[in-house]
Amino acid sequence: MNAPFNSQDLDQRPYDVEAIRRDFPILSRTVYGKPLVYLDNGASAQKPTAMLEAVHRAYSEEYANVHRGLHFLSNAATEAFEASRETVRQFLNAASVDEIIFTRSATEAINLVSYGFEQEIGEGDEIVLTIMEHHSNLVPWHFLRERRGAKLVFVPVGDDGSISMDEFEKAIGPRTKLVAITHMSNVLGTVTPVKDVCALAQAHRIPVLVDGSQGAVHLNVDVQDIGCDFYIFTGHKVYGPTGIGVLYGRRERLDAMRPFNGGGEMIIEVTEDNVTYNAPPHRFEAGTPPIVQAIGLAASLNYMMSIGRDRISAHEHDLLTYATDRLSAINSLRIYGNAPGKGGIISFDLEGIHSHDVAMLIDREGVAVRAGTHCAQPLLKRFGATSTCRASFALYNTRAEVDSLAEALEKARRFFA
Repeated sequence: MNAPFNSQDLDQRPYDVEAIRRDFPILSRTVYGKPLVYLDNGASAQKPTAMLEAVHRAYSEEYANVHRGLHFLSNAATEAFEASRETVRQFLNAASVDEIIFTRSATEAINLVSYGFEQEIGEGDEIVLTIMEHHSNLVPWHFLRERRGAKLVFVPVGDDGSISMDEFEKAIGPRTKLVAITHMSNVLGTVTPVKDVCALAQAHRIPVLVDGSQGAVHLNVDVQDIGCDFYIFTGHKVYGPTGIGVLYGRRERLDAMRPFNGGGEMIIEVTEDNVTYNAPPHRFEAGTPPIVQAIGLAASLNYMMSIGRDRISAHEHDLLTYATDRLSAINSLRIYGNAPGKGGIISFDLEGIHSHDVAMLIDREGVAVRAGTHCAQPLLKRFGATSTCRASFALYNTRAEVDSLAEALEKARRFFA
């Protein structure tokens, strides 16, 4: 069972990154005879022993289906599963566990909201997005454009990757029905002023969805302070398992939404002529839920909270600053986005060298980065790029690993010179 973490003021402790690294078994391995330098955390993070053990224990000692039986194992699994929901509530500072819905991914969570809002969208109604959105927070709204005649309105970014409230004020108008925005860009690291956007939207009674797939990892999220109607993140990026996402929804919004999937658990009664839906969150959790994934997610969130999320953010900011200095000194290397307050992500390219070639060469030095469009093609087009490399930092990365990245990039540059 995952008991909720009792938060205390832990920020005065020194940040012992070497001790943290020992909590991640995979970080001790080598790649091509070189120490692994894992900088692809924006795609998926590595897993701490606490999470791995929680998953093993759930499968080996307490596994059964939840909400479906009166026997010992079912009760134990249900208790652990619902305790995990409480851990997520605490992680986000939601008002109630009834506002926490488990999905199979962040992508599914966004599609759930899109489907739930479809009937409220008419021809010419507007959905406000940023040009920074991941395709998972873009394609579901294109569905509404295609099916309901909605118009997508995009808030631009500046040349440094920054985004201003002035642009949001221009974008939000009388036909706006929903604002759906990233908390933190998965390409630029730009942090959207979500609290200010929510205040602006709520003045016009417009709901706001925040895609926290990157924000939940790098920032200390408080959904009540932000004031959003929906907040979404995925388990595998916060050091948890794959196969689970989270949708936070303000209770009054969830009560008004139709369910996304139909099946067991999301109903109270079914007759030949009628269906009575369950209350949230179970209304949106049809079928057997991701039981063990939820337990593993709770373990990873408790792990993050035990370290201290502000301390993690400070560590990652130090790495970002150091990496920006190191990479800026490399000839012909361009960094995309340098917005004030950005999170621990650097996208870059080497002039005249395809990002895939760069990524494959530095992989031979043990350095793992992501290369491509990062599921953000409109954003790359805005910067005139077809693809980039991306280094994304995590709580276990070190300055020495940044040095390894810089040295590998220098080697790649010389190879193609």
